[in-house]
Amino acid sequence: MQKLRTVIVDDEPLAREFLRLLLASFDDVEVVAECSNGKEAVATTLELRPQLLFLDIQMPGMNGFEVVKTLQSDIMPMAIFVTAFNQYAVDAFDLHAVDYVLKPLDEERIRRSVDRALDRLKSQSGTNFKTPLIGAIDAISKRMAADKPGDSRSESLPDGMKRKLLVRDSGVVKVIPFDDIDWVDAAGDYMCVHAAGETHVIRSTLRELKAKLDDKLFVQIHRSTIVNVERVVSVTPLQKGGSLLHLSDGGSLKVSRNYRESIRNLFQ
Repeated sequence: MQKLRTVIVDDEPLAREFLRLLLASFDDVEVVAECSNGKEAVATTLELRPQLLFLDIQMPGMNGFEVVKTLQSDIMPMAIFVTAFNQYAVDAFDLHAVDYVLKPLDEERIRRSVDRALDRLKSQSGTNFKTPLIGAIDAISKRMAADKPGDSRSESLPDGMKRKLLVRDSGVVKVIPFDDIDWVDAAGDYMCVHAAGETHVIRSTLRELKAKLDDKLFVQIHRSTIVNVERVVSVTPLQKGGSLLHLSDGGSLKVSRNYRESIRNLFQ
């Protein structure tokens, strides 16, 4: 039986050890790596392509939500959030069918989560696992913004905002020039816009956002991904016909076979 390749992500060594010892007793789980922060989690996921993340939310630096937003949809594995969040966050997870385990950790609850992950892997091959995760994150962000209302006067923006994207973030509307956008990733009806070292979640389809962007600057490389070609520093061919784009910020994006010609034409 093939084991579920799993990565544990938590900034607390004791929490990682406890979870590793619990998962070691499961015949159908193989822990392939442990990460102590979000940046390690992203790099490890890109390198090892695990099927499951046990992902702590509250970590310094890049938290668990930011890990999800940073990963390309095609690379995003299933994720079980490990959380001490309060009830409204748990309600959002339940609403969007996102799995979670509450701290302190409980072996029976982890067993149920692993069983669900195995069932999901068998029945939903090729599913975009990022979509429900982003839906839950968006719901939690909106609730947090409602608890801390911002100054809505920033919504009154002048006309003629061409080549700029408006993003609501915790009650504040941010104005992002298109030229600052590094790449964009779709997760259902949500878009993760990566710009100037930050990731912003907006309600939009890929088609709607693509129509706004400069098609000489932004190229679609996957059914769910658009990249700013000025951020690409090198291209590595992959064995199965796609390729990997290496970006100036150190990240990398997968180009699917269906879109390889558009990249090849740009970098001949």
